[in-house]
Amino acid sequence: MLAPKEQLEQLREGVVEIIKEDELLAKLERSAREGRPLRVKQGFDPSAPDLHLGHAIGLRKLRQFQDLGHVAVVIIGDYTGMVGDPTERAETRPRLTYEEVLRNAQTYQVQLHKIVDPARTEVVMNGDWFRKMGFADVMELAAKYTVARILERDDFTQRFQAQQPISIHELFYPLMQGYDSVAIRADVELGATEQKFNCLVAREVQKAYGVEAEVVMLLPVLEGTDGVRRMSKSTGNYIGLTEPPREIYGKTMSIPDTMILRYFELAACLSPGDLAAVRASLADNRVNPRDVKRELARRIVTLYHGASAATAAQEEFDRIFAKGGVPDEVPEPRVVLKGQPDPGRVWIVALLTGAGMVGSGGEARRLIAQGGVRIDGDQVGDSEAVVDLTSPRLLQVGKRRFARILPGNVVREGAR
Repeated sequence: MLAPKEQLEQLREGVVEIIKEDELLAKLERSAREGRPLRVKQGFDPSAPDLHLGHAIGLRKLRQFQDLGHVAVVIIGDYTGMVGDPTERAETRPRLTYEEVLRNAQTYQVQLHKIVDPARTEVVMNGDWFRKMGFADVMELAAKYTVARILERDDFTQRFQAQQPISIHELFYPLMQGYDSVAIRADVELGATEQKFNCLVAREVQKAYGVEAEVVMLLPVLEGTDGVRRMSKSTGNYIGLTEPPREIYGKTMSIPDTMILRYFELAACLSPGDLAAVRASLADNRVNPRDVKRELARRIVTLYHGASAATAAQEEFDRIFAKGGVPDEVPEPRVVLKGQPDPGRVWIVALLTGAGMVGSGGEARRLIAQGGVRIDGDQVGDSEAVVDLTSPRLLQVGKRRFARILPGNVVREGAR
């Protein structure tokens, strides 16, 4: 292990704020003295099945702690996931069922281990302790904090002043996240800057239960592919860690040019020297930002799928977008039609939903209105259009999603 001060110097890299730095140094010194690794916490609510590049910022910091000899404790919030984090929410988040949360959580361990070391990682679900709590235990937890303190959160204050509903269960979220730190006896918690309130509550809840307060390390928030809102599963502007290489490459190429440096800083794992070279390239008027973005996309795909996959993704992107081509491999989905009398002549909205190309009929209509749907290369301009499926058709949604619709794969709901 490095000396505590050297560890602290490394751990400061890329961190927006440490609460409190002197406490972290003291913990590192005690860890070295006693030979006990620190327990470093990061939590994820499985509100959707994918971890994304925004999550990877914290996971890489976890890995840095592991490389320094400490233990990562990853909490999958099966119970907090049912509440939903109210941070920056203007309305109550729709509650997920426990079955939905578990289904989303199934892929998390595989995705986590793309970055963290499985040998030095504990993965736990907070239902392990919350489902054992009786109502008296819940009341005891609720007594550790006041409503006035909870309402100090900006999002709650704004909703209260705007007379927007705030459900009682939302007030429990910071307390539940805080109790997670009690349950695992966290020494350090990693969170995005927007999580500062929740993390500070955790310090107070730990003290109330007689547990030494954790150190909070706040990390930057990565904007999504729209370049405006934070990367989020709920808004759909994210790049998933386990998405196919062509999806990661294509989504990266879609970010605004103003986000190129930000993504290099937060998502590409560059050395300081390489980052300086990127800055110089972007400042050079002779360099096309698109070429710099191509290198960014290659680097990100390489991180999660390897160099050969990055090369193939770039070649496919060039073929499709520069030459108007079609991917080498196009999925041939089974299309399940609901209430469709004739599988040979299919309403375009039913086709898009039945093929799994969109999540809802509303999304299908919106994409058609925006000119984002094509059949055999021809744009679909009418959401009431009927598609002849007596022969194979090439369906395209947006710039990167393709499906080959084969007549034999089109069935009515309930057919085997």
